[in-house]
Amino acid sequence: MPATPRIAVVFYSSTGNLAAMAEAIGKGAESHGAEVRLRIVPELAPPAAIAANPKWQAFVDAARYETATTDDLDWATGFALGSPTRFGLPAGQLKEFLDTTGGLWAQGKLADKVGTAFTSASTGHGGLESTILAMNNVLYHWGSLVLPLGYGERHLMKESGNPYGGSFVSRSGAEPDAVALEACRLQGVRLARFAGFVADGLAGA
Repeated sequence: MPATPRIAVVFYSSTGNLAAMAEAIGKGAESHGAEVRLRIVPELAPPAAIAANPKWQAFVDAARYETATTDDLDWATGFALGSPTRFGLPAGQLKEFLDTTGGLWAQGKLADKVGTAFTSASTGHGGLESTILAMNNVLYHWGSLVLPLGYGERHLMKESGNPYGGSFVSRSGAEPDAVALEACRLQGVRLARFAGFVADGLAGA
C-alpha cells in the first residue's frame, strides 16, 4: 500500500502574505492525499516594530497557526520552507528556527526527504530567486532532495513564470493574487507527489 505523504509547511510571515501562500501549498498537498502540518516559526521582532505596521500587528494578534518545532520536520517526508525576502535572503525568524535543526541533521533524520521553497518580495527584483536558493542551501546540507517548481504545468509556463518556487511581488502591501496562489497550490501537489514516491522507494529498498 502506498505511503501517505506527510508534508510540513514551515514558514515565517509578518503581515499574512506568506501564510496565505503556505495555505495554498498545504491545500495542494492535501488534494494529492497528503497529511499536512502548517507551522509558523516564532516572531522575533520587537513589539514597537510590529505595532508600527497595523497589518503586522493584526496578523500577530490573530495567532492562527501552531508554532513550528523540529518534531514537525522529523515527522515529515517532505517539507516546504517559506519566507519573505530580507535583502535577498530569508527572514531571520526562519533562519533562527533552521539553526535549531542540528540535532536532526547529525542523526541523518532530514536526509532523503523532499524539500521545496517559496517566497514574496515587495519589488519585482527584490530577491525572489536568491531567497529561494538561500533556503535551498539548507536542504543541501540536510541531504534532502531539492524539488523545484519547474514549468511542467501550463499555469507555470504562461502565468506565474518562476521555476524556482512559488513567489509573489507584493507591491504596496498587496495580498497574494490568484496567479501566485495557484502556483503555490501546484507546488504543494508536486511536493506531495514526489515525497510519496521517495517514501515508497525507501520503504521497498
